Amino acid sequence: MEEQFEAPVNPIPPAAIVLTLVIVAVEMMFSAGEARLVGGSQAVGWRLNALNDYAFSSVVWDYVVIQGDLSFDLLKRFVTYPFVNASFTTSLFAAALLLALGKFVGEAFGNVAIVVVFLVATVVGAIVFGAFVGGRLPLYGSFTPVYGLIGAYTYVIWSRLGAVGENQFQAFRLIGVLLAIQLVFGVLFGDNKQWVAELGGFVAGFAISILVAPGGWAAFLARTRRSD
Repeated sequence: MEEQFEAPVNPIPPAAIVLTLVIVAVEMMFSAGEARLVGGSQAVGWRLNALNDYAFSSVVWDYVVIQGDLSFDLLKRFVTYPFVNASFTTSLFAAALLLALGKFVGEAFGNVAIVVVFLVATVVGAIVFGAFVGGRLPLYGSFTPVYGLIGAYTYVIWSRLGAVGENQFQAFRLIGVLLAIQLVFGVLFGDNKQWVAELGGFVAGFAISILVAPGGWAAFLARTRRSD
């Protein structure tokens, strides 16, 4: 009788890998251009050009909502901004978090749920940023959808704590620590308002998890009644 081989760790869901590879590939192109390894002298400005073409801002929000401009160039920015990061370091950090959180969320909810949480958090983060942050401050970087995955992670912990009768507010420790860090950085280095989108992404990730979790809304109501 043949023994079945079991991997020492569960594999990372394909969706998390693909999203991470896209972020890493874009960053490698920017970094290579800034090092003048490809593209010649013009490649130094690739990151700035990408920010101009794919970042989000309150100006985009005003054009879409107030003026009713639904052109593709504006609408695409609601979902493209996470793939343009500020630097190699931030891209690497975001990619590492995406893989770790994507593995956790994928194991709890399934592969498709990772994409759903990522996209919903991205769009909601942009909407919140556009609605509450004025001026021309740009929104870019992968941390808004990463916060969405943190929201999904928090929902999983929240559900598990409720199932065993523990204090469910413990699930919010991670986001509490992250927001405290954001506050400290804002005081020391100036508030760039990105946290508004990230908080929106977190709430969206937590909320959409109610639907993408096994059993969906019905299971959520059943858990809530049991906790009562």
